[in-house]
Amino acid sequence: MNKLKKSKGKIILNGIFSENPILSLALGLCPVIVSTQSIDNAIGMGAAILIVLVLSNLIVSLIKNFIPSDVRIPVYIVIIASLVTCVQLLMEAYTPELAAALGEFLPLITVNCIILGRAEAFAAKNTPLDSVMDAIGMSLGFFLACLVIAFFREFLGTGGLVLTNPFTTETIFSWHPLEAYAIPVMIQATGGFMWIGIIMGLFNMLLMHSNDKKAKKKKEAAKVVCPAAQKA
Repeated sequence: MNKLKKSKGKIILNGIFSENPILSLALGLCPVIVSTQSIDNAIGMGAAILIVLVLSNLIVSLIKNFIPSDVRIPVYIVIIASLVTCVQLLMEAYTPELAAALGEFLPLITVNCIILGRAEAFAAKNTPLDSVMDAIGMSLGFFLACLVIAFFREFLGTGGLVLTNPFTTETIFSWHPLEAYAIPVMIQATGGFMWIGIIMGLFNMLLMHSNDKKAKKKKEAAKVVCPAAQKA
């Protein structure tokens, strides 16, 4: 049971850290530019990716043995496109302003490299439970990366932060301490690419440092074990 829990947890953690779709694999960057203009957009896109990715991974994993290999990609696209259409219609009905802010990047989730890639690379080869865990990990990795990037872009671009209820459009939180010193370019495409590069660089630097520390610990443990084995 402990090994099972550990393996499921590792699948989720891989999506957040070592296989983060944005910061490690650099997948699906186009919608990130729009979805990180504000924290509201980041939350909305993160929720859409979560719903589509979890359901598509689950469906693909359940029917993988019934899909002819020659038509598997078109089948995946039909599944993903159907889910995206449902999510888009629901957002347009219940969160119209958020849907309008995300614009054409919402239906383009259909061809997002993250979703199609996980269907082909993971869901088509693993159990439904593992596929759902993978989808949750990847979605969390995407959401957290977007949230961090959106924080800096919105704060520097508008001089503050705003959080609204997507269903009622009422302001939940508003703080603008640096409104007079706002840098509008930060919420434009240029600022988006710049902050993606900065956060990606910092993330990979920390990840490499963490991996180096783990490698050193393994070497030290091996040195301790080897002399003991020789004495035995």
